[in-house]
Amino acid sequence: MKNILSPSILAADFNLLGEQIRAVKEGGCEYLHVDVMDGMFVPSISFGMPVMESIRKGSDLFFDTHLMIVDPDRYVEEFAKTGADGITFHLEAVQGSVPDVIKHIKNTKSLKGAALRAGISIKPNTPVSEVFPYVRDVDMVLIMTVEPGFGGQKLIPETLGKVRELRAYLDREGLDTDIEIDGGVTMDNIKEICNAGANVIVAGSAVFRGDVLQNTKDLLQMIGG
Repeated sequence: MKNILSPSILAADFNLLGEQIRAVKEGGCEYLHVDVMDGMFVPSISFGMPVMESIRKGSDLFFDTHLMIVDPDRYVEEFAKTGADGITFHLEAVQGSVPDVIKHIKNTKSLKGAALRAGISIKPNTPVSEVFPYVRDVDMVLIMTVEPGFGGQKLIPETLGKVRELRAYLDREGLDTDIEIDGGVTMDNIKEICNAGANVIVAGSAVFRGDVLQNTKDLLQMIGG
């Protein structure tokens, strides 16, 4: 299974956003992580469709779109139309049927003409077993390794136990579902994260603070991506 670095633009300098997105691609990244926050499901408000639409014009990277919003099913088409390639929603934020949200995402096409990839996410305090009923239907499970809503937090060590538990479950079931983690990734812990079983690594400050191009190359080298 391929290890993937997904730089989170939440930590980017928006005055240099286009330049920094080009730098992560030059460094070897295939993914770009877009955190969408509504101020309700999480305390913070980040950005939405206009930003996605703008950066889509200048990038062909895979837009790994993480919806931290209440009732995410409402906005699947809108994010697809503005550039999402994959949409990950929070189990805790669904107000209707989780299988229906997954189906909605996978039945929607991106601007590139491909079906959207579907991901499901859980907060640090949600037992990982709660996603087990859905892992055969999604492409990815995102385990939050910090409380969602703010960048720059330290990784909660106990969350890596959930990564190990999920990877063991997927292996027993013969599934190659991606495991993504988001929060607190550094040069010092990224190898431990991969060893726990995650293969899609969201990194914000570790990429965008300092030399973006060199940070990207160094992180990719460390994960073997």
